Amino acid sequence: MLKIIIPTIMLLPTALLSPSKSLWTNTTSYSLLIAFISLQWLTPTYYPYKNLTQWTGIDQISSPLLVLSCWLLPLMIMASQNHLQHEPLARKRIFITSLITIQPFIILAFSTTELMLFYIAFEATLIPTLILITRWGNQPERLSAGIYLLFYTLISSLPLLIAILHLHTQTGTLHLMMLGLTTPTLTCPWTNFLSSLALLTAFMVKSPLYGLHLWLPKAHVEAPIAGSMLLAALLLKLGGYGIMRITMLMYPPSNNLHYPFLTLALWGALMTSSICLRQTDLKSLIAYSSVSHMGLVIAASMIQTHWSFAGAMILMISHGLTSSMLFCLANTNYERTHSRILLLTRGLQPLLPLMSVWWLLANLTNMALPPTTNLMAELTIMTALFNWSTFTIILTGIATLLTASYTLYMLLMTQRGTLPTHITSIQNSNTREHLLMTLHILPLLLLILKPQLISGLIS
Repeated sequence: MLKIIIPTIMLLPTALLSPSKSLWTNTTSYSLLIAFISLQWLTPTYYPYKNLTQWTGIDQISSPLLVLSCWLLPLMIMASQNHLQHEPLARKRIFITSLITIQPFIILAFSTTELMLFYIAFEATLIPTLILITRWGNQPERLSAGIYLLFYTLISSLPLLIAILHLHTQTGTLHLMMLGLTTPTLTCPWTNFLSSLALLTAFMVKSPLYGLHLWLPKAHVEAPIAGSMLLAALLLKLGGYGIMRITMLMYPPSNNLHYPFLTLALWGALMTSSICLRQTDLKSLIAYSSVSHMGLVIAASMIQTHWSFAGAMILMISHGLTSSMLFCLANTNYERTHSRILLLTRGLQPLLPLMSVWWLLANLTNMALPPTTNLMAELTIMTALFNWSTFTIILTGIATLLTASYTLYMLLMTQRGTLPTHITSIQNSNTREHLLMTLHILPLLLLILKPQLISGLIS
């Protein structure tokens, strides 16, 4: 654990003390080195569970998410280089420092075995994210987006804190291992119901569940590229991870609490896919597609079978890389055309032919075509849900159809069609962008060779 945490913290002086010429090189290469070291967490040494320190441990649910969080830091730094090039050196340092600060908190949240420490790390990630959105966002609406993010997260997190404290008074421990062995001696069924609801709601907002998702499109649209990548790839996964951890403690699901959540998640997957077909803003479209995919993760986590947990894990990792890649591609378009409106940025394939290859790959991955892990995840989740209730196949089937529709719509709108007359000259794609896309798509294509690494099942 310390092998990763200490080098990550040492990234801070690297960002603050590096000379201006080598600032990006130093921070990117150092964080990439940490990402490669973190791959050791996927080795069989850490299966099925390994204690790292007194309060942290790694099991097959947390190790893929830990590797994903380490993998994305260098990618976020690489993606941000272009839009920060005209900023003063001090601001560049503050921006990179904000990105680096989030990393230890996310690592701690994914690896902690103690609920209160998890809560602290879960909340601490909010502050640097808020700084990124409200300071480096593009439009004045970034302040309202920041307020939405803050209040949605805080209002849902206060019941979580109360539920954690209540759980401690009931059981005398907050250690996940001990809680798994202890049956809470809750006398009143209402208390049981309310504490379960409070424990889950904070993670449902973070995931987000349809109905509690309104902060996400606003935050995504206003955030800089690193903020969007961070939100889509890591912070939404904190919600999914929290749901999986809490539902494992609540077995069997108490008071039929999982029914409303399951219904909302599946209906939300269908509704947000439909909303995507009406979007004119590219980033907003990708943000709503995240809500749709995370709806499947929430539904799978709530039914608590081996298959559904495996599917949820694979989908979280696959979606983290896919949506992050789509945001990077949307950003490359935005940096060249200074617009996110689909009608104003269409027909770019003749001008950026290499970029259109990345667009095609990212969209095919988002559609869950073979041989991607997205397909494996969606099939596993659909099978698990079908086994639980045959009716769910209607909702998941239509959602899958709509996903294919809006993905093709996004691809055709950005790449095909007549070029708008206001685009006269455009900057070529560069090596940094191609490397960035390669580092996104390569893990996705390699993981299908051994998907049990990210399935949460013992290999």
